[in-house]
Amino acid sequence: MSSSPSTVRRLYLGIDQFSELCGRAVSWLVLVMTLLIAYDVIMRYFFQSGSVALQELEWHLFAVIFLFGSAYTLKHQDHVCVDILAQRRWMTRKVHAWIYLLCTVFFLLPFCLLIIYSSWDYVANSYNILPHGERSPDPGGLPYRYLLKAAIPTAFFLLLIQGLSLALRSYAVLSGDESALPDPQHSEGV
Repeated sequence: MSSSPSTVRRLYLGIDQFSELCGRAVSWLVLVMTLLIAYDVIMRYFFQSGSVALQELEWHLFAVIFLFGSAYTLKHQDHVCVDILAQRRWMTRKVHAWIYLLCTVFFLLPFCLLIIYSSWDYVANSYNILPHGERSPDPGGLPYRYLLKAAIPTAFFLLLIQGLSLALRSYAVLSGDESALPDPQHSEGV
């Protein structure tokens, strides 16, 4: 990679800003989901009136929150990782950067590409069911199920670009910008 440090820095900061924006937007869905669940519980237990569509909407919101929150979680380094390695004295920022770079390039990015590629037909088949795309098999369920299924490749694309940001940050550390990644022994997120 022969990009100037400022170009690499602008690129990973731009990706981080986009992931932050998406994560904050999706976080509002938690409030929406909580209010829907409270409404659903009140209606079922006090008025004996339930809604299949409302219950499905709750499940769909949870799926979207989980999927779209993954890039935000990676950005803030709140994902599952092997912290026992990071607490070793020999774990310098450069060693940390090498581990992140190799794991991102050989595991995270290919996995994201695989999920995006393999889920494309899944979404297309759901969309192509006539007359208006796949709908819930339950009476009173939600239509347009392909919209929920489209969240899978979209969320993995967001995770892919955030993984690219992590790889670029690691590259920046290996190129001499020690501040691109946090201190592995005092990591508080990127």
